[in-house]
Amino acid sequence: MIQLFFLVLTVLFVPAHIVPAQAQQIGADCQSPALPGVNWHRCYLEDKPLSRVDLTGAKLREARLLRAILIQATLVDVDARRAKLMRARAEQADFTNADLREADFTRANLDGANLTGADLRRTRLFKATLRGANLTNARLGRTDILDADLTGATWTNGTYICGPDSIGQCK
Repeated sequence: MIQLFFLVLTVLFVPAHIVPAQAQQIGADCQSPALPGVNWHRCYLEDKPLSRVDLTGAKLREARLLRAILIQATLVDVDARRAKLMRARAEQADFTNADLREADFTRANLDGANLTGADLRRTRLFKATLRGANLTNARLGRTDILDADLTGATWTNGTYICGPDSIGQCK
């Protein structure tokens, strides 16, 4: 609490060129190349071709990746809370342990995607395709899977495979 108080005072009364680097806010760089750990927080990256790129640990919180091409991309440990990925193509993408809370994957293609350990609470997967996806240990609290195609997906327990015609639920 005291540290926060001094940080606020420092920001208010000390010129920016005197403030230590760690106290300055480091913002997103939407022009940065696709690399592990990239900070694309709140960036507009619509229709971006990102197939087979490694974005491990990337900061994609509230980013707009509408219609992005993420085929076979590595998105392990990404923070993509509230990201917009509507109509994204993420076939065989690796979202292991990704934080995808409240993200919107409406009509996205996640066929064969690895969502092992991903946090999908309150995520919107409306009309998304997850055929053959791996949801082992994924957290699905209040996840919208209305009309999502889960045919052949490995369910959260890691053993049950969703049957044919698993639309909107794993049968």
